[in-house]
Amino acid sequence: MNLRKFAVTLIAALALVTFVASAAPIDYPKTKKVDQVDDYHGTKVADPYRWLETDVRTSKEVADWVTAENKITFDYLGAIPSREPIRKQLTTLWNYEKYSTPFKRGGRYFFSKNNGLQNQFVVYTVDKWGDTPRVLLDPNGWSKDGTVALGGLAISDDAKYAAYQVAEAGSDWEIIRVVDVAGGQQLPDEIKWVKFSGISWTKDDKGFFYSRFPAVEAGKAYQSLNRDQKVYYHRLGTPQSDDVVVYYDPAQPEWNHGAEVTEGGRYLIIGTSSGTAAKNQVHVKDLQDPYAMPVTVVDKIENDYSFVGNDGPVLYFRTDLNAPKGRLIAIDLRNPARENWKEIVPESDAKLQGVDYIGHRFVADYLRDAHSEIRLFDTGGKLVRTMELDGIGSAGGFSGRSDDNETFYTFSSFATPPSVYRYDLASGEKQLLFRAKVAMNPEDYVVKQVFYTSKDGTKVPMFISYKKGLKLNGDNPTLLYGYGGFDISMTPGFSVSRLTWMNMGGVYAVANLRGGGEYGEAWHEGGMKLHKQNVFDDFIAAAEYLTKNGYTKPAKLAVQGASNGGLLVGAVLTQRPDLFGATLPAVGVMDMLRFNQFTAGRYWVDDYGSSANPEEFKALYAYSPYHNIKPGTKYPATLITTADTDDRVVPGHSFKFAASIQEAQAGPAPVLIRIETRAGHGGGKPTGKIIEETTDQMAFLVKNLGMTLPKGF
Repeated sequence: MNLRKFAVTLIAALALVTFVASAAPIDYPKTKKVDQVDDYHGTKVADPYRWLETDVRTSKEVADWVTAENKITFDYLGAIPSREPIRKQLTTLWNYEKYSTPFKRGGRYFFSKNNGLQNQFVVYTVDKWGDTPRVLLDPNGWSKDGTVALGGLAISDDAKYAAYQVAEAGSDWEIIRVVDVAGGQQLPDEIKWVKFSGISWTKDDKGFFYSRFPAVEAGKAYQSLNRDQKVYYHRLGTPQSDDVVVYYDPAQPEWNHGAEVTEGGRYLIIGTSSGTAAKNQVHVKDLQDPYAMPVTVVDKIENDYSFVGNDGPVLYFRTDLNAPKGRLIAIDLRNPARENWKEIVPESDAKLQGVDYIGHRFVADYLRDAHSEIRLFDTGGKLVRTMELDGIGSAGGFSGRSDDNETFYTFSSFATPPSVYRYDLASGEKQLLFRAKVAMNPEDYVVKQVFYTSKDGTKVPMFISYKKGLKLNGDNPTLLYGYGGFDISMTPGFSVSRLTWMNMGGVYAVANLRGGGEYGEAWHEGGMKLHKQNVFDDFIAAAEYLTKNGYTKPAKLAVQGASNGGLLVGAVLTQRPDLFGATLPAVGVMDMLRFNQFTAGRYWVDDYGSSANPEEFKALYAYSPYHNIKPGTKYPATLITTADTDDRVVPGHSFKFAASIQEAQAGPAPVLIRIETRAGHGGGKPTGKIIEETTDQMAFLVKNLGMTLPKGF
């Protein structure tokens, strides 16, 4: 996000007077309460806003509440003078060409590009790098409002066909379609009820493997639990009803299954997991034998086995077995017993978060103190070289085949726009293909990493960035972002909204909290289940560091997070309302006792635990944002954001939280909820909607942190 305050004492005083004078009480909607009480292991828990869990499409009462809340919110936001200048600045900065990392398949190159303000990226293909590319898929023509988006894309082995996934209004549900690459003709194939699935073609290009759930009863697609996922094979030109089930475990209807064909086409690697944790079984099916059944190679869901590639029957996996920070192993299908597994690259002091097998080399993606380090190894595990990157930032891409001599990657940081490179695997030479032309100079910004101490003595890293020349006088508007969960790492990356925030005089900080994956599985486990409070303690300690070290003060400090990060903001908001001037919880998991009752929520038990477990219930109940709102508390200014088609974290979480905190608010600060229409958890959101939402969040911070836009902004 983005904002800043250039302040002369007199202007600051006048701004404060204006802020106080405009802080008239808000007449929130009178939200109905119901007499709903649940018994959790002998503890009675009230849930007076249970009715707000109902899908807005099926309840006029909920729809009317959404309309009433949105009217109050948009009336409030519309009256903020800085809203329009912020929108213009964001739109101007956003208008630059953006490229995805290219990849090669069947002698062709594929990549995505956005001309600047297009709602969706367009997929291009070109036979020879440097020739004029042509459009393969343009999602911008799929809907008038830009809310139908491209999900996954899978190119067949000889680049004859492209199978792609289409998502509408931000939903996780997707439809698979197929296009002929050479001619651009759409094939009649259409696969429905696909969610959380990849696509993997057979070597002969006659069909592909995918995963899907059973069809959902009408009216329940956006809330019902997802069970009974199966791996299917679809042969081109046949109806979906003819698709064959390849793998399913009827004894475990809540397990998920994904499939990938090895490069030579011989084997199908099937991964089975029970939730979001990076732990899986491995099954292998020999595709040369039409009657072969999948053979289980890893029978327990206890560790991560991420398939990297293969040399014939020798399969390579990234695993955390006996290596919390990750290592690379080989499993020979001719002798697949565990005692025969071979270590190729041992565990390092940095986290091995991913490996690609390209040009008969392993490209290993490490995280060192939450920023990228890329090393190349030969097939025996000997270090070939460590790549030279453009500084502290994030590098990604590195796809390819075992016989490729080139790969592509993208590098960016908080103050460094994305740069796309071609990399020669043999020589180590890199060629800059594209550098984003953003109206900024990276040398104008400071990006640094600090380490602070959390409540229990744990050292936690944090990135801090701001514009050079900013006086660290303890009075700067500061936006602190966090996530802290699901083994997901927060690494330095470029964002127009963050750039705008710094241009407005703001400090931007990202804390690498426990629960994430920055330091391997031990770091992740330190913020899971019964240890989840560590995540909130880490975030609170980050806020206190910023206030004690000359960056900001509570009245000028805002916190932001989305999804699990929305839970994070909700938790620290209810635990330490005195520490923040404003909060921006987005699409958050706010009811920690019922999250597993909806859509994908059951997967999160891996990370959160479950209220069905007495010990875990106590931990969940102790921090659940919805259940820890206290009437009569002065809460900081809060803008909750969610969307009506969010079928990942259903909007009922945010609805209930908003209704409860509005009723409890004893201070003058606004507590508002912004509910987007025809949008979901965030994936596929059109550029126009992103700019609108970002504008509103920034304008909200300007008003409630007492900020003044710099002259000429």
